[in-house]
Amino acid sequence: MTTTNTGTPVAPWQRAARGANLLDADGTLAGTIFEEMTALAGAHDAVNLGQGFPDEDGPAAMLEAARRAIADGANQYAPGRGVPVLREAIAAHQRRFYGLTVDPAEEVIVTTGATEAIAAALLAFAGPGDEVLTVEPFYDSYGALIELTGARHTTVPLREPDFLPDPEELAAAVTDRTRVVLLNNPHNPTGSLFGADVLAPLVEAAARHDAIIVTDEVYEHLTFDGLRHVPVATLPGAAERTLTISSAGKTFSVTGWKVGWLTGPAPLVAAVRTVKQFLTYSSGSPLQGAVALGLGLGDDVYTGLATTLQRKRDLLVDGLRGAGFAVTVPAGTYFVVADATPLLGGDVADGAALCRRLPAAAGVAAIPLTAFCHPGSAAAATASRLIRFAFCKREDVLAEAVRRLTAFGSAG
Repeated sequence: MTTTNTGTPVAPWQRAARGANLLDADGTLAGTIFEEMTALAGAHDAVNLGQGFPDEDGPAAMLEAARRAIADGANQYAPGRGVPVLREAIAAHQRRFYGLTVDPAEEVIVTTGATEAIAAALLAFAGPGDEVLTVEPFYDSYGALIELTGARHTTVPLREPDFLPDPEELAAAVTDRTRVVLLNNPHNPTGSLFGADVLAPLVEAAARHDAIIVTDEVYEHLTFDGLRHVPVATLPGAAERTLTISSAGKTFSVTGWKVGWLTGPAPLVAAVRTVKQFLTYSSGSPLQGAVALGLGLGDDVYTGLATTLQRKRDLLVDGLRGAGFAVTVPAGTYFVVADATPLLGGDVADGAALCRRLPAAAGVAAIPLTAFCHPGSAAAATASRLIRFAFCKREDVLAEAVRRLTAFGSAG
C-alpha cells in the first residue's frame, strides 16, 4: 500500500478512483459521470447518447453460433490463452487485413474484453518509478489502470480542430522513464484517426528509449469516408515492441460479450499472460467460437457495418449542427464531439453543466469531454466547452434525439 504526502495509507481502490477522477476533494468516493448521466436520462425519459453501446445486435450468424455452442455444451472454462479456433482466427485476421504474421500458439491471447488486455499489459510492464504516456483526452479507464500500477501518467494534448497530437510533441514526450506508450486509435472520445505521420515518429522515439507500445485498436474497422486504420505494428521498427489489442464488441455490436484479444511478440505476450491468468483466467467459452466465425466473415460484412455507422454519424452530425452546436466530424468510432459554445449562457457555465441540464431541458443525455481529462490540465481547459454524443443507436432513436435537440436549440 502506498501513502499520501502526509503518510496516510492509500489503498489500491483509492489510487484507481483518483485516476478515474472519482475522488472528491475530501477523499469521498464519487460516482462516474456515466452513472450520473444514465440516472438523469432515466429520470427524465431522455434519449441516452452518453454511453457507447449499440442498441442493435450484431451479425445473425454470430448470434446463432453462440446459441448453438451453449446448446452443444461449450459452457466450462476455456483454455487460458483462448480456444484454438479463435486464436487462429485472430492470427488470420491480422494477416488478412494488415499483412501481419502472428503465431496463434505463442503470440495471441484471448481476454475478457479489451479492458482486461489493457489492464494486464499495464500491470505486466509498468510500476512505481515508471511513466505511462497517453494522449489527452484519454479513454476514461486508462487513468484508473495506470494509477493501479503505481506509474506516473503523462499526457500530450490533442489539438483542435482535428483532435490530433502534434507529432513532434508526442515523440518528445517519450523519455527514458517512459515504460509504456498507451495509444487509443481510432480515438475514443474524439473520433480522430492517427495516421503514419503521427505514429512513425512515436515509434522511433519508443525505440530510442526502449519503451513498449500498447495500442488499443477496438474501433479498427469503424472508420469512415474511405479512411483506413493504420495499425502501429505495421510501421517499420514497431512490431518487436508493440502489443496490439482489439475486441469483438465494437466491430460486431456485441459489447456485452466481452471477448477481446492481444497480439504481439511472444516474450511480451507471455508476460501479459502471466498477469491475465490471475485476473479472469478465461471467459466466454461459448462466445469464442462465434467470434472466430465473425472474424472470418466476408469483406462485405465489414464494409456494411462501417457504412451503416457512417450513415448514423451523418444523421447526428447534421442534427447537432441544426440545433446550434459546432461539430467536428469524426473519422471513426461511435462518437462525435460537439462544441457547446453557441448554447452556453445563463446559468450554464460550461459543457459539464450543459450535459447535466440537457436530459431535463432537451430530453437527451451526453457526456462532457472533461470526463476524459486530468482535472486542471490544459486539455481539460480546452475540453470544458465540448461534449460527446454516441451515434451507435438505431436511426429512429437518433432522429428523435435530433428532433429534441433542434427544439432545444430553437428555444434557446
